[in-house]
Amino acid sequence: MPNPALPRLVRSTLENAPDALSLNDLLSVIDEFVLDCASAEDQEPEINQLGEDLQSIYDEVVDHSCLQQTEIFLAILYHLGPVLSSISVISWFDLVLRPALREPKLPTQAVSHAKELIISALQKANEIYADKVRDFRRRLLELYLLDAFNESSGDDVLEWAGLDEEERIKRTHWKHNLEDILVKFGNERPEDLLNEVDQHFATRSSRLQLLTLLNVFSCAPNFATAAEILPKLPLMQSLLLSLFLDNSSTACTLGVTLIVKLLPFFAVHAREDLKSMLPKLLAILARIMCWKQRRASKDRVPTGDEVDVDFEKELEQETNPVLTISPEITWDRLEMVFNVATPMPPSSRPYFTILYYLYPSNVLKFLRDPAQYLTDSNTPSPYLESWKDALDQDEIRRRSENLVREHNCHPLLIWRDAIVELEQREFWMKYDISRIVSEAAMLDIRNLAVGLRARYISGRPSPSLNPPESSSTTSDPRPPPESHSIKPIDLSSGKAVISLQDMIDTTIALKSKLDLEVIQPTSQWPHSLFSAIGVSSPEPNDLPPMATLEQDPNSLHVAQAISGLQREVLLLRNDLNFELWLSRENAKHIARLYQDRILMKTAETERQGLYNKLRKYRTQVTRLEKELRDHKMQASNAKNKYADWNAELQKKLKELRDEKKSWFLEAATLRTAEKEARALFDAQGKLLAEASKQVFDLSTQKKENQHKIDRLHDYERQIEQHIKVQSMWDEDFAKFKEQENDISVMRSQYKQMTLRLESMEAAQVELEELARGYRRQIQTLEAQLAQMRRKVTTNSRTPFVEGMAALQLEKVALSETNTKLREENQVLKDEVEELQAMVQLLKGQHSRQSLISEPRASPILSPRPFH
Repeated sequence: MPNPALPRLVRSTLENAPDALSLNDLLSVIDEFVLDCASAEDQEPEINQLGEDLQSIYDEVVDHSCLQQTEIFLAILYHLGPVLSSISVISWFDLVLRPALREPKLPTQAVSHAKELIISALQKANEIYADKVRDFRRRLLELYLLDAFNESSGDDVLEWAGLDEEERIKRTHWKHNLEDILVKFGNERPEDLLNEVDQHFATRSSRLQLLTLLNVFSCAPNFATAAEILPKLPLMQSLLLSLFLDNSSTACTLGVTLIVKLLPFFAVHAREDLKSMLPKLLAILARIMCWKQRRASKDRVPTGDEVDVDFEKELEQETNPVLTISPEITWDRLEMVFNVATPMPPSSRPYFTILYYLYPSNVLKFLRDPAQYLTDSNTPSPYLESWKDALDQDEIRRRSENLVREHNCHPLLIWRDAIVELEQREFWMKYDISRIVSEAAMLDIRNLAVGLRARYISGRPSPSLNPPESSSTTSDPRPPPESHSIKPIDLSSGKAVISLQDMIDTTIALKSKLDLEVIQPTSQWPHSLFSAIGVSSPEPNDLPPMATLEQDPNSLHVAQAISGLQREVLLLRNDLNFELWLSRENAKHIARLYQDRILMKTAETERQGLYNKLRKYRTQVTRLEKELRDHKMQASNAKNKYADWNAELQKKLKELRDEKKSWFLEAATLRTAEKEARALFDAQGKLLAEASKQVFDLSTQKKENQHKIDRLHDYERQIEQHIKVQSMWDEDFAKFKEQENDISVMRSQYKQMTLRLESMEAAQVELEELARGYRRQIQTLEAQLAQMRRKVTTNSRTPFVEGMAALQLEKVALSETNTKLREENQVLKDEVEELQAMVQLLKGQHSRQSLISEPRASPILSPRPFH
């Protein structure tokens, strides 16, 4: 049962009272409370009451600035997590969990408690709170998109530059915690997370952040579960549409990196889905190859020369025509995110490498004629233009020639064509992800050159194996050259003075695989870079910082620098994540190769031992063969000597075999008969045992139920007596019903006679009034008609008097009959009451009668007078 003193213990611990329990003891009490609630049933009212008590304790006791109290309260909530509902955890989000995720000074364990509470609330499947959990999941993703720091937003970058170090740490901590929560939730419930991401993916302003989140999620340990279901989810179609339709090179770069990571997972866990997506993936490859470097417009090229804007726009449209989205597709196109003068197009090299490794014949067939390949595979164009008009065949041929030259010839190009490649089983069907990634990377000549150098070089340089890019990537064993430092940027004159050679050296050093040392590291940008911003007009302006910066013509280079740095940081982070992912997969592949090498060494040792044994066995075989030849000669002599004797023995053996055969037949017949007899005996024994058991059971059952049978006979006799009494009662009741009907008839007749009497009385009154009128007329009439009036009056009054006398007699008779019927009715009511009392008495006697006692005589059968 719940502990009623638990809120008091929590309050005393938070207040640090003298009699308070230690945190470990309090958590032990809470664990016991959770176990009691788990074992008991219907404890929801007590848990709700505890939640209200904790709410009041938090409002009254907890100080938001005290990290110790926050840590204690988070530990209490974490240990109460198994009994807390998801809606309860959601109610604590704004009060406790969200400030804890924003506080970098909070211990790691407390932050982990907050994360686990949020993830448990997202995972609890309760149909009552399903909508609220769904809203909470959407809110977390919206916080990640809108509240956390966005590297792709110029306003966020400017705001970030003006923050102090503590506030930056808080924001970074908040974003990393949100990202960690979403990734951990995706590991447990990948479908829910991916569907939620798909709903926000339709908003173009959030697309870049979501691609970054998906790149981080792709490095999670349990991402294979999500990759297995991703091709069947709407998010996969959204990713493909983004790569087809968005015009942002940064978003396309992040999307291509994500697809490159996803393809090995699809190859292992979703081969059929990968095969069905292959035409779309190849179309995306063609779109990346057709992506040309965007030209700088007039507003992004600060120069004093006049530029024909119309001519520049026409030249831009001819160089990079914008494809119109098909009206059947609803898509909000993402244009250029960063205000960069000449952004670089996305690289198609890693994407081509992985596709070329998985489906080499189809890739080459596609590159020969992309539009025809897509038409033959029934892949609809997402543009209003056809594939032939949308794809630049010359640009695809130019770039594909360079890529093919820089990749090895795939071995399967010799044995399979494009059709066979899709129909037969894939060669990488039993490969793991790390092996696919490593072997695909080795198709690139640059990676192969580094691998061959590491494998075959032995203490001296090998110039023939240098990669084609730069000599800085070679692993020359000679002493390294002196390190060169890059000059810092001079901003004293108000302009960024950068040498072109320094820029080239910096780029080569960053892209090479040399060890770099960053001197004078700083987490804040130079204030001189934003000098143009600090002297802005003090007038109020409602525009965002980035828009204000772009409107100032003197600080246009600052906006371009910020956008360029944002894009470079985002792309460098994307490259870093991709390289880390490749390193992990290569490490897995190296571990597997090392294990194979150990197995090969063991096999070589075992093979050498087997070879030594083989030589020993060969010597033994030679000796045994010589002995065998001697034995064969002796056997030949013995055979010739004993030929006759063998013939005689064969004859005797045949006779013995016939006799033995007859014995075997007879023994088989006897064994069959014995088996049948034994089976029959066993069957009869089983039947006899079953019959004996049944007889014993029946006799036992009969003895057990004998007293019940006796009582049953007694009950049957009593039931027969009761049936007789019931029949007598039914007959009497029928008589009573008939008498009741007669009484009702008499009552109706009495009512009719009463009404008739009343009508006659009324008629008599009328006749008396008429008679008085007639008498007045008789007095006024003439004397000669007096005799006739008397006759008429006598003749009319005589029947009336006789009728009144008959009515009086009838009324008296009806009164007497009514009195008699009332007396009979009263007698019948008394008899009915006596019968009811007798029935109640019989029921009481029957309930008190013992089960084994002899039936007593029923009082119903005793004669009694009926009134």
